[in-house]
Formats: sequence, structure tokens, C-alpha cells
Amino acid sequence: MKLFGLDASRAGAERLAELLGVALAVHEEREFEDGEFKIRPLESVRGEHVFVYHSLASGAGLSANTKLVRLLFFVGALKDAGAASVSVIAPYLAYARKDRRTKPRDPISIRYLAQVFEAMSVDEMITMDVHNPAAFENAFRCRTRNIEGAPVFVDHFAPVTDTAERLVVVSPDSGGVKRARRFADLMADRVTCSVDLAFLEKHRSEGEVTGALFAGEVRDSVVVIFDDLISSGTTMRRTAVRCIERGAHSVHVAATHGVFSTGAAEALKDDAISSVVVTDSVPDANSRGAEFADKLVILESAGLLVPVVSS
Repeated sequence: MKLFGLDASRAGAERLAELLGVALAVHEEREFEDGEFKIRPLESVRGEHVFVYHSLASGAGLSANTKLVRLLFFVGALKDAGAASVSVIAPYLAYARKDRRTKPRDPISIRYLAQVFEAMSVDEMITMDVHNPAAFENAFRCRTRNIEGAPVFVDHFAPVTDTAERLVVVSPDSGGVKRARRFADLMADRVTCSVDLAFLEKHRSEGEVTGALFAGEVRDSVVVIFDDLISSGTTMRRTAVRCIERGAHSVHVAATHGVFSTGAAEALKDDAISSVVVTDSVPDANSRGAEFADKLVILESAGLLVPVVSS
């Protein structure tokens, strides 16, 4: 087995290698004057099962598209060099959110993504808390594994909420209820207080979010709003404000992927939000969240991947 980590995701790959007790394999990424590049392994991979760690979130001066092309070309180079199999570890998988048609002639981007990976003969795709696990599995014909981030959030929130009388896990939309319920069940096994579930109705069209139904009771409780990712932060702020209006003691927002797009800081600095908790699946989440660093917590995710790579 060999583990590579592309340069833009090197910190996460190094931590995974450390936990596995292996040396990170050596590769080269070379830039050319015209903007093109070369990427190749610098050690033999013939007959090896190779893992490539690379998060596909835009950042570090590289767009998601550039990161994707580098990853695809590297997989091709590994296959040409005789690798027996290649497993891609993409903690954050770009284009996974567009998994269905909501308007006429809409693209289904996750299916197209799967096709380009399969064209490069990828044997396995591993990701964390993909937006729609069923769509992910259906899009790819190679082996897929979607890793739950919930356990690291339980480790973080159990000490924070164990002294509370009541904890409510809130999904910011009905589509995420299954994910929130899983987190609530894990929390219930770790804390002594009661743990309940609630969700807020949400409809998005042309960038506008609507929906007024709030199902569940949050009065006099500590609330954790749990989702797969935070991008603009408007959904989290909207949900947090509603929880405070309905009598919650405090509201924490948590999501596996801290994408933190333009405008997120304004939303997440809102006084209704006590803390923002994400994993390191997006490598530069700390710099993206610099404007609300006082409430930002970044959890390590490499430990979740160790059993997957070891199996």
C-alpha cells in the first residue's frame, strides 16, 4: 500500500500517514510558464494498492476545477506506472451537491464527475459526508465509501452539553433529517441529558431561501444545528435565529465541510450563533473563517479514515 497526498492537501495527507504509521509517498507537481503542469509519482507503484488524498474544495490559489484536473492526471500517471488499483480519498467532493434536476435541462454534475473518474480507471472513491449518499453511490460504478463525520462531533459536543438539561439537534432542512438523527442518536449514547430532534422547512430557488415550518421544541435547550456543509452561512444563521426566537439557551452550528464562501463571515458572526464547528476536510477552513475565529472550532478528521485505508 502507498499513500500520496497532493500538494494542496498535504497537511491532511501527512496526518493520515502519521496515524497509519507509514511514510507519505513522494511525487512531483511541476508548473509550466503557460499555466499547464506535470504531475507524477517519484517512486515505484507497480503492483501496489495506491491511495491518493486530495480535497476538492477551491482554495490555496487553486480552483476546484484545477484541483480536479490535477487529481485526474495523477490517477492516470499512477495507472500508467503499473499501480494495481487506485483509491481516491476526497474528503470534500466538488460538484456532489448537484445531484438532481430542479429545472428543465439542469445538469446532474455528480454523474458527469463519476464519468471522468471512471474514464481514468479509478477503482474506488472515498469521501466524507457527501451531500446525498444515495446519489453518490448511484453515480459511480466503481466502489464507493462515504465516511460519517458525526463521531468527531460527538467527541467535541459531549463535554460541552453533558451538563445541559436538554439537547436538541436541529436539521436546517427536511432533507438533512436522517443525518441529524444519526448524530442525535450518537449523542444520546454519550450524554446524560435528554436528546431530541427538530428541523426547519427550507426551499431554495434562484438563490432565495423560504419556508416557515419549524417542527420540534427547542425552548430552554442547548441546540446543535447539524448539516453536511456550510457555504454562505445564511441557512445556519436563519435556523439559529429561529431557535433563539423560540427560546433556546444557546445555538451551535456544526457541519463536516467548512466551505465558507463569500459572505459567510457576515452570517456566521451573528450573535445567535455561539460556535461554528467543522472538520479539516476543507484544508484552509481556518483562513476562510478568520473573521469569526473567536467562535470557530476545526476538528481533525484523519482518524475517521484510518480504518478505511487499513481495511
